[in-house]
Amino acid sequence: MSSHHIVREKQEPALLALSLTDFSFEHLGQLLEWSPTVIATDDTFHYFTANDIKVDWLITSEEADQSQRNIRVIARDADPLNDALSILVQEGYPAVNIVTDEMPLLQAYAAYLSQINLVFYTSTEKIYPVKPGFEKWKAAGEMIRLLSPVDNLVVSGLKKIDEDHYQTVADGFFSLNFSAEFIFIAEKI
Repeated sequence: MSSHHIVREKQEPALLALSLTDFSFEHLGQLLEWSPTVIATDDTFHYFTANDIKVDWLITSEEADQSQRNIRVIARDADPLNDALSILVQEGYPAVNIVTDEMPLLQAYAAYLSQINLVFYTSTEKIYPVKPGFEKWKAAGEMIRLLSPVDNLVVSGLKKIDEDHYQTVADGFFSLNFSAEFIFIAEKI
């Protein structure tokens, strides 16, 4: 007996590709697996079209090449990430995966965290915000990097490697407690 899953619009995180220069096609395929809303910029649009990947939205400051049908064109202001997040929040998207080569100043997007779940991907890391009391299962020896200043940090299941890097001590859950509203962490992909 086969299992069929019906994916409803906005059920899966949208995919915003700011840059794909060093991002592996395999990882991109994993993010595209459940047919998310795909948002491209001028820098990533041609990559998608060259690989026969349908783009749903194009954030551009130029005349749009609409060789694909039904592309929603969004006029770009100064910051394509901010433009995309504003529209995703307006449209009621619960989450977005953002692929980028250069990490933006994460704290600049903190205002969106109460409205949409943000996960950033680079060629080597998955970066996301966590709240105090965060727990996650990981295999032994995996690295976690803290990307935000942290006061009153209490960890469980981790050993400190250096100022911002921690390693899981055994297979199982690790936890992070701290006094801030949230912090950003990174894990290897």
